[in-house]
Amino acid sequence: MSETGIIDGKAFASTLCGEIARKVGKLKAEKNITPGLAVVLVGNDPASEVYVKNKARQTREAGMNSFEFRLPATIGEAELLAKVQSLNLNPEVHGILVQLPLPKHINESVIINAVDPKKDVDGFHVINAGKLATGQEGFVPCTPLGCLMLLKATLDLPGKHAVIIGRSNIVGKPMAQLLLRENCTVTVAHSKTKDLPAIVKQADIVVAAVGKPEMVKGSWLKQGAVVIDVGINRVNGKLVGDVDFGSCQGIAAAITPVPGGVGPMTIACLLENTLRAATA
Repeated sequence: MSETGIIDGKAFASTLCGEIARKVGKLKAEKNITPGLAVVLVGNDPASEVYVKNKARQTREAGMNSFEFRLPATIGEAELLAKVQSLNLNPEVHGILVQLPLPKHINESVIINAVDPKKDVDGFHVINAGKLATGQEGFVPCTPLGCLMLLKATLDLPGKHAVIIGRSNIVGKPMAQLLLRENCTVTVAHSKTKDLPAIVKQADIVVAAVGKPEMVKGSWLKQGAVVIDVGINRVNGKLVGDVDFGSCQGIAAAITPVPGGVGPMTIACLLENTLRAATA
């Protein structure tokens, strides 16, 4: 059994953020433009609070302007739409991110699609989703974009068989589109897939984004597979992924840890998208 390599997302993200900060400094000096990211948080979901805090800190560290809007969980849909529209019209705001999930009484897709597609740094707008699906330039959701960067730094992608576990609009579907662009053969598995272990066994690349703690076992993997674990689950006060990390040792060629794998890449890619929005 060969040793499994650790794909260090934290180190990769740190390098990427350093590069972004350098470009932001150049943009300020040469064109007097400071990229601005507006984050809208509705209610006080504890996980969302942590994400928003981290995003704001890293935005400022990259030399960008960070705008935070914390709104009560009781806010009406019309009022939230008005806030989004005001950010669409604000020239200092280049990127807009509405933190999900939103309270049950608000239609998420209505809010997401109210964001100007040119400021949709989350890549969730139907126009950006359509551009990704048809191979045009647009904004790509940050988590799959980060996963792709880690994969490209780890192995040669053309011709590889990738199995993505999960079909969400946020990770699974855009991940499939990105890997198709890289000439992978892509299988998207989900809750109705029959004999999931047998499907995973065929994969050169496994992307687990299903939200079930340690569901993917080492015994499911083909020897030498590369594993990207998107899951973040809290079990007995400890963070674990969707992949049973321990049982994959010696089977996977390389794997992302949780924490310290995909998570840091998501925020780095958000900053990358905001920089792109400011220079468009």
